Amino acid sequence: MSDPQTPDDRTPDAPRAAEQPADHTPTSAPSPDAAPAARAEASIPPRPPLPGYEAAAGSAFHTQPTQPYGAPLYSYGPPVTTTETHDKQKVGGGKIAAILVAAALVGGAAGIGGAAAVGSSFVAAPTSQSAGPSSITVNNPDSVNATTAIATKVLPSVVTISASSGTSGGTGSGVILSDDGYVLTNTHVVTLDGATGDPRLSVTTSDGRVFAATIVGTDPTYDLAVIKLTDASGLTPIEFADSSKLNVGDQTVAVGAPLGLSNTVTTGIVSALNRSIQIASSAAPESEGDTDQGSPGGRTPFEFDFGQGQQSPTQATSSIAISVIQTDAAINPGNSGGALVDGEGRLIGINVAIASAGGTSTEAGSIGVGFAIPSTVAERVANEIIDDGSASHGLLGATVGDAAAVEGATRAGALINEVTPGGAAATAGLQQGDIVTTFDDIAITDQVDLTAQVRALAAGSEVEVTYVRDGREQTATVTLGELQQ
Repeated sequence: MSDPQTPDDRTPDAPRAAEQPADHTPTSAPSPDAAPAARAEASIPPRPPLPGYEAAAGSAFHTQPTQPYGAPLYSYGPPVTTTETHDKQKVGGGKIAAILVAAALVGGAAGIGGAAAVGSSFVAAPTSQSAGPSSITVNNPDSVNATTAIATKVLPSVVTISASSGTSGGTGSGVILSDDGYVLTNTHVVTLDGATGDPRLSVTTSDGRVFAATIVGTDPTYDLAVIKLTDASGLTPIEFADSSKLNVGDQTVAVGAPLGLSNTVTTGIVSALNRSIQIASSAAPESEGDTDQGSPGGRTPFEFDFGQGQQSPTQATSSIAISVIQTDAAINPGNSGGALVDGEGRLIGINVAIASAGGTSTEAGSIGVGFAIPSTVAERVANEIIDDGSASHGLLGATVGDAAAVEGATRAGALINEVTPGGAAATAGLQQGDIVTTFDDIAITDQVDLTAQVRALAAGSEVEVTYVRDGREQTATVTLGELQQ
């Protein structure tokens, strides 16, 4: 963990002044100096426990709080556009398969529809091997629909991940990035939400092949991770779409292993774009630098959707702010790390969290409010992890709070309480008292929005910021600093 710095985005006197965890420092990724060739090896040496990660007492999992919390913090940062060419070692590598026609659909029994709502966000180790269909069942080829075709295309690119450490464990999902076994998933899946940096990973493909796997790198700041399957070949990489081109109302299909039920397919639409959510995360190190977490212990109305079974509640040590796509496709514990795709079977997001209506852990599950990390952000982070062992995130260099929480407020936005001398905000001319209302053309309603948007971008990104000073709207171009790793 990096040395502590000045907390960013905290307003001591405002009710919501405590800012989003803008400066979570990934601590689990291998050194950027590690040779890329070594990471590309089919077998990667075991990794030591991740520094800065705290094991949950008596368990590797966490459940949702037993009391409901306030309204979700909304809006999300601009997606990061990636234009680089991909090879088999990078996201999107491999030929893109066309959606199959009805005559090509075979075998299995994948259910179309939501899994039963259950349990907590983090749950106990499964007592038996996850089981499920290996492909799509078509009993009447004359009546197949678009969802059948989408599922048939996507399933070969989605895997079920079983993670364990000691007596703790759980299941999640992942998407295949390359034919030789790079897989993208969530940090909380492969670290059991920060309980271990050296898990035992077993990955099952949709056709029933089982592989051991090792961690290539994790990014707790955005809850993404890349793992490498051992001795894998001939896998089907997922096709990426540009999530920045989505519209509210677009079709979505979620594919993963909720409750350990592999190859589950659910459908819905894009419910909202440009959301920001704060999620309790024990995998994330304590906040530093730009911003700080907004609620005690990082507890929020949102939870990771990981696992199988149930676990007694434990409190996460920190929280993260991330930009997400909201969908009403049923997402349940175990969908974490799985695919959210569009009407053409292309990846638009990595499923990461669900909203909870409150109550006990047994009441958790899909309520039609699920979240996925946009594919443009996931693609950038995955490529950086594969190339360098870690991913970079922007740093604003300012502490902020909620403008609307200040007595007599007339504008919503992120209120700048303090700027770091020589930091990105100061260099761009931002000052204490300025209210940021848009960031890279995305509306800002509070400090959570600003934190999530800054973190979605890579270090060095240049963005236009609109702010209000003395009642007048102004703009500034900000070149983001780098969150210290």
